Amino acid sequence: MDGLASAALQAPQHPPRSAIVDLGSNSVRLVVFEGLGRNPVPIFNEKAVLGLGRGLQSTGRLNEAAVEQALTVLARYHAVATAMGAPAMEILATAAMRDASNGPDFAARLRERLPEVPVTILTGEGEARMSAEGLLLGFPEANGILGDIGGGSLEVVDLRDGEARNSASLPLGVIRLAERAGGDVTQARAIAEADLATVPWLAGGKGRDLYLVGGAWRAMAKIHMSQTHYPLSIVHHYVLPREEARDLCALIIASKKAQLEKLPGAQARRAADLPFAAVALRRLLRASGADRVVFSANGLREGWYARRLEAGVRAEDPLLAASLEMSARFGRDETLPPALINWTAPLFPRETGFERALREAACWLSDVGSHDHPDYRAEQAFLRILRQPGVGLDHHARAFLALAVALRYEAAPDPVALAPARALLGAAEVRQAELLGAALRLAYTLSGGTLALLRASALSVMDGTLRLTLEAGKGLFAGEGALRRLEGLATALNLRAELVEG
Repeated sequence: MDGLASAALQAPQHPPRSAIVDLGSNSVRLVVFEGLGRNPVPIFNEKAVLGLGRGLQSTGRLNEAAVEQALTVLARYHAVATAMGAPAMEILATAAMRDASNGPDFAARLRERLPEVPVTILTGEGEARMSAEGLLLGFPEANGILGDIGGGSLEVVDLRDGEARNSASLPLGVIRLAERAGGDVTQARAIAEADLATVPWLAGGKGRDLYLVGGAWRAMAKIHMSQTHYPLSIVHHYVLPREEARDLCALIIASKKAQLEKLPGAQARRAADLPFAAVALRRLLRASGADRVVFSANGLREGWYARRLEAGVRAEDPLLAASLEMSARFGRDETLPPALINWTAPLFPRETGFERALREAACWLSDVGSHDHPDYRAEQAFLRILRQPGVGLDHHARAFLALAVALRYEAAPDPVALAPARALLGAAEVRQAELLGAALRLAYTLSGGTLALLRASALSVMDGTLRLTLEAGKGLFAGEGALRRLEGLATALNLRAELVEG
């Protein structure tokens, strides 16, 4: 057996993989997911902008040139998915395929070219429902209106406390709207307003959130983030108050294509579509009365992924699930975090339910730098947590957890590297993260990251004193480092420090 064959046989097995193709009016995208955990982990993502639905409004047919390109691209995607160990690829076709007179013919050619690949042409309602399932993976308690904009259609769904209620599909995708309006944004406003008026339940969004899905709207978020120098370049969970969203739309609608291409954060290939995405958003804000917009990277593809999950996995809390997954991958001992949760509890007697959830997550994440270079553990752990793929973490949660764990690794109090987290948090949240980081640092100093030694120590707060109790004969030693960290933690809590041994 040669060396290459031997290495292949010894290669570690990866979790099962699955592949989904989103065949839209403007683009076709392949995503390969690894595993079937609560948080989708996309390990490959490739998009081709084909304009399959361009001209559909006037001809009623798919763009013939794009059809030929699509066949080639989809054959490549199947080869990529198979080579990556995700042979069970599926193709989901949306508005262009279901509305075009030659859509069924193209589907037949696809099935002939790729007979082992399922091709599903989604109905408008089916597309809306699947997008809602994807969004709910990241926002399990979503309460508001979902809007998912593509090239050919706009899907809207009423979400009530994490459940999808009413849904509708409207011909207001960016390509379709531009063609219906003859490229005139003023005409597009009237068209969008008239179409949205046919969905009376949209008015129930007043005072709630408007959840935005779709590449054109994500591109608008990127522009706003760049203009405001936002400290985290992650669109998922990015939030804008109603008036800021309206102002952003106004800016984009008033800008020429050349101006849009030069805007910081803008994508040149989307410049022609952005004014119509902005028109659709502004009219949707008016129709719904939503207080703010919340951008989501989850949508149709994640909805397809969600349907593959077992019910118990799908019901897991995404914050805790993401923390456990990262702990299992990067930590040293999965039995330690539950003990850390109990060990740190006396320091936070009045925490809210959400604050407790963050503390628990931080305990699970507290050892994710254990395999990094010691000179960079704080920085690596900070960036790993801040930029993790967990879909249920809003930007404040990311910042809180990243800061707490960086300080557990004794990051300098206010280095430039930690500035993004501090910018995203209020003063009270920063203080909470600092206290938790200091407590975790003391715990690891005493225990060396081992369950047995941690169990031989305990923290308590009574009569203005922070007391650290160490059991005798268990190998614990309150050296200079431990005493210094105990004093620092007590000072931060405005308490006296006391060490009890034996």
